[in-house]
Amino acid sequence: MDYKFLAVFFTLSIINVVFATIKSLVTINGGKAVASFISGGYFAFYNVMMIYTVADFPMWQKCAITFICNVVGVWLVKWGEEKARKDKLWKVEATVKPCEFEAIKTYCEVADLPFSYIDINKYILFNFYCATQKESAIVKDLLDKHNAKYFVSESKTL
Repeated sequence: MDYKFLAVFFTLSIINVVFATIKSLVTINGGKAVASFISGGYFAFYNVMMIYTVADFPMWQKCAITFICNVVGVWLVKWGEEKARKDKLWKVEATVKPCEFEAIKTYCEVADLPFSYIDINKYILFNFYCATQKESAIVKDLLDKHNAKYFVSESKTL
């Protein structure tokens, strides 16, 4: 068994998976020029990958290496994407029954959450302004706990 060949195949497989995952993300989220160049680069690299894939070594090894590389490679790219993601400002608009008002207001003041509210008779309308993912999670849990109806909108750049 040629371990050097398997090591090269493993390395190329990891590169292939990472490249393919990045290509997918850029195709969806990127501009036309960047997506085109990334796609062209990926498919050029894929030709090299195909030569190694058709090489004469057992199918079970090809499948095992491909499986491992896909699990590891996609996880790494998604982890990197999460770390690179910037927080955005989210506005959460919620209606609650008046009997829930004091509990929510007190919690928000203690937790130092940015909010405003308006009494619209049958309901209290809360507006929360979440600048971090942590604040968004806190507000979601708070509103779910108090059976609030809400919707969320993301800030857009001008």
